[in-house]
Amino acid sequence: MADDKLHIKLHIYDTDISVNIPREDEGYYRNASKTINETINTYANLYRGKKSDKEVLYMALIDIGLRYEMERDRNDTAPFSSILGKLTSEIEDALK
Repeated sequence: MADDKLHIKLHIYDTDISVNIPREDEGYYRNASKTINETINTYANLYRGKKSDKEVLYMALIDIGLRYEMERDRNDTAPFSSILGKLTSEIEDALK
């Protein structure tokens, strides 16, 4: 098991892409592929005949990137760590 990689093909929009991935990440890749296709299809249906395929792809990229950034922001634990550090310090001072 020196090389526990899995070779899969993902269908993205109108292209099949071959990727070598860690075996345990296959579900993530397949779900990502599904999310990408759903997002592209949404924009393609909304802008059929009005925007080029390239513009539709970029719009989908922006949409997915925005969702990623918003989720990353929601999961930012730095403010909590700072507050917990201050509370711990205050508790330790009070216990002395």
